[in-house]
Amino acid sequence: MGVSADVYTHGHHRSVVRSHARRTAATSAAYLLPFLQPGQRVLDVGCGPGSITVDLARAVSPGEVVGVDRARAAVDLTRDAAGAADLPNLSAEVADVLDLPFDDASFDVVHAHQVLQHVPDPVAALREMRRVTRPGGVVAVRDADYAATTWYPPSAGLDEWLALYHEVTEANRTEADAGRRLLHWALEAGFRADRLTPGASAWCFATPEDRAWWAGTWAERVTSSGFAEHALREGLADDVALESLAEAWREWGEAPDGWFAILHGELIARV
Repeated sequence: MGVSADVYTHGHHRSVVRSHARRTAATSAAYLLPFLQPGQRVLDVGCGPGSITVDLARAVSPGEVVGVDRARAAVDLTRDAAGAADLPNLSAEVADVLDLPFDDASFDVVHAHQVLQHVPDPVAALREMRRVTRPGGVVAVRDADYAATTWYPPSAGLDEWLALYHEVTEANRTEADAGRRLLHWALEAGFRADRLTPGASAWCFATPEDRAWWAGTWAERVTSSGFAEHALREGLADDVALESLAEAWREWGEAPDGWFAILHGELIARV
């Protein structure tokens, strides 16, 4: 993500990278795709392992796509992805969403997926994204809303996981329920109301394959990722509690009727 490692709740453990690398533009940026055209210059903020960034580069080729992330490891993964996909129009560099190293009005499209929920000042981040967007261009943001997460069958362990997730993000002074706030933040950042198109979409994990994958990544993340480190450091949980959460994830993943959905807020902001 394009935020400080001290704030970023998930960190860059292999379980997190594995989860993020499964994202594509089709699953995670479908609301933006109608606005992309060949020849545009695009900035992908918080590019992570580059799986979405690669799709953006294909969509606007021969236009240029630049991915930025605070984590050097993420930037290296995006560069590797660009090489593997043979996309000379895709580059990546280390940068902070609150201080982007680009001139005013440098990009036609500025995109950020699951970034604002990890930024202590999302309004300032939106202002900076707008600064580097050309008049007539688009700022596109999508963020989860954890309070709107739902699953079946009921699980006291997953209830505890969700409560702890909110406690960890609150300790980090970030907003887990960012999705519902995107429109509010954009207005606070000075975007014109008549140029904003808010929306929502969801991820759903319910097939045996998806359920096993999602449960497996989170079972590892709750004990080994940045989330676990933050929870332990802040005294919000101990190793025993985190292992209990991991077991709850494994149990849910084995349920033949298991269903899990995450709501995301989306916003197209025209500059």
